[in-house]
Amino acid sequence: MTEPTPERQQMGVDIACVGFGPAMGGFLTTLSRGLEPKPDGTSAISSKAVPGMPLQVVCYERADDVGFGVSGVATRARSIRASFPDLQPSSIPMAHEVKSEKLVYLLDPGKASRRSAVLRAGDLALRATRWMLPFREHALELPFIPPFLRKDEGLLLSIGQFNQWVGAQVMAAGQVQLWPGTPVSGPLVEEGKVVGIRLVDQGTDPNGKPEGGFTPGMDIRAALTVVGDGPVGPVGAKLDEQFGMPEGHQQQDWAVGMKMVLELAPDSPLKPGTVIHTFGYPEPEIFGFLYVHADRLASVGIFVPSWLDSPIRTSYRYLQHWMMHPYLWPGLKGATMKSWGAKTLQESGRRGEPHLVGDGYARIGEGSGSTNVLTGSGVDEAWATGVHLGEGVLELLGSDQPFTRENLEKTYVRRRREGWLEKESQIAKKARDGFHYGLVSGLLGMGLTGMTGGTLNLPGGAHAARRPPSLEAYYRGRIPEQELAAIRKACAEKGESLHDAVMDRAGWPAIPFDGKLLVSHQDALLMGGKVQAPAGYANHVVFLDPSVCKGCGEQVCIEVCSGQALMPGDGVPRFDREKCVHCGACIWSCTQPRPGAPHRGNIEFRAGAGGLHSAEN
Repeated sequence: MTEPTPERQQMGVDIACVGFGPAMGGFLTTLSRGLEPKPDGTSAISSKAVPGMPLQVVCYERADDVGFGVSGVATRARSIRASFPDLQPSSIPMAHEVKSEKLVYLLDPGKASRRSAVLRAGDLALRATRWMLPFREHALELPFIPPFLRKDEGLLLSIGQFNQWVGAQVMAAGQVQLWPGTPVSGPLVEEGKVVGIRLVDQGTDPNGKPEGGFTPGMDIRAALTVVGDGPVGPVGAKLDEQFGMPEGHQQQDWAVGMKMVLELAPDSPLKPGTVIHTFGYPEPEIFGFLYVHADRLASVGIFVPSWLDSPIRTSYRYLQHWMMHPYLWPGLKGATMKSWGAKTLQESGRRGEPHLVGDGYARIGEGSGSTNVLTGSGVDEAWATGVHLGEGVLELLGSDQPFTRENLEKTYVRRRREGWLEKESQIAKKARDGFHYGLVSGLLGMGLTGMTGGTLNLPGGAHAARRPPSLEAYYRGRIPEQELAAIRKACAEKGESLHDAVMDRAGWPAIPFDGKLLVSHQDALLMGGKVQAPAGYANHVVFLDPSVCKGCGEQVCIEVCSGQALMPGDGVPRFDREKCVHCGACIWSCTQPRPGAPHRGNIEFRAGAGGLHSAEN
């Protein structure tokens, strides 16, 4: 006899929020201040979902704590400071004022990276004239940092610690509820209107089939759904599928950020407040950062972009080579890794802006296209979108107007369009077009855009998603095809990814593991955070058409996986949710177009619990 399926429960709230990051922090901070009780103790605005109660605002976060972020950041913090005019950085763990800033071009000390003929010629010229330049340890410290890149009077933050600080204040105000550890599977859409969200089912096998203790995810019905679940969030993705993108907009540029928090050695020369931006190494297209906090803590990391052609774009090993560069190593030698993580970044900026509002919903943060692709900044921009929406929602609540597309356009979108965020995102819109032709053209394009305030840009326009070449094509002239075939066979037999074997053969030096900072990828999963993958949930990484995977020769998703959660299988990659850090890099690195949707790959990233958790990062 078949067990009856349990009834899906429902709950009504006034505002349902998805994802707690800087954007949602800005929204809930602004909203909660406007909902403070009247002097007589009565509610500023009463709930329509629960009559007789204050406005019901609930925020659902996938991670087990609102402070489980994955990034250090240097930000001008204009919007954040406007929300907290009396902010003292010392009140936020790991926060520090920016004291000094450097932009450094790193040359390849071992000649293993893949550099174009133009770049090789430029490197030779730099080495030949180094006595005339601020050149040391295979690096050139640029004497001038363009104004659009500078973080003058800015802040160094740990996003995890900042989110935790903001979340504590929001909860203390008592006007909203935060529910961590509660993944949301998607929006509820009825007749073109978003009427709430659905939480994920629990008590299933990895394929989503109900097992003992099965509980259908609750439906949360709301007058307004606020979506801030980031660039790979399932709610935002399903809204894009449901409503499409505005004409001419597309999300084709991505990057994966691989990051660590380190405790520096006592004799490290690095001083608190130091900011170092790098480019040129370990591959020319990879950018890096080093931020020094108080108490000998530092955030370091690299960004591996979608325009890097390599089919073995392993961000973890590249990060190790970056840290060991002769320019950086004197400050990092003897350090100890305290936390580690990775995050996908949506790098299309203004071109990647989806429909910001519709009947019953609004979108904020990185997933709403707020990242400035010229300055490479997104935290303060995301916070600003939340503030704009908070002010707009309070305006509608105060006049008792419904959350229709038209009303949200007049309040939220209008504020966003009239502020500095829109002005600067329009300037930056075409800033990175040149990178689709190469590093030199990309840097020239950014410089031209930045120095002319967006008036002049490198010609090119938006580009379709780039698919990396085959392994044989990428290493043609460096590694014979028969050797690559042997490497493929050996790695397949071991069930291992290709990148270490191929990089060893290409001349990259072995990593001298020290058990503290330089550790294996698997040890980073154990030492750098808390990986959780609770049972009873369906897998969140899904290969839609197995036959497509079996016909894929490269399987770049395996090589780019930040936690080695994807490994070679019987044609279809094996997924180990115990290692997945929820970065989402597999989505944009999939080389196989989805049938019927060529701009998307064959991998879908769904709602799921767990991931790599570390508040320091």
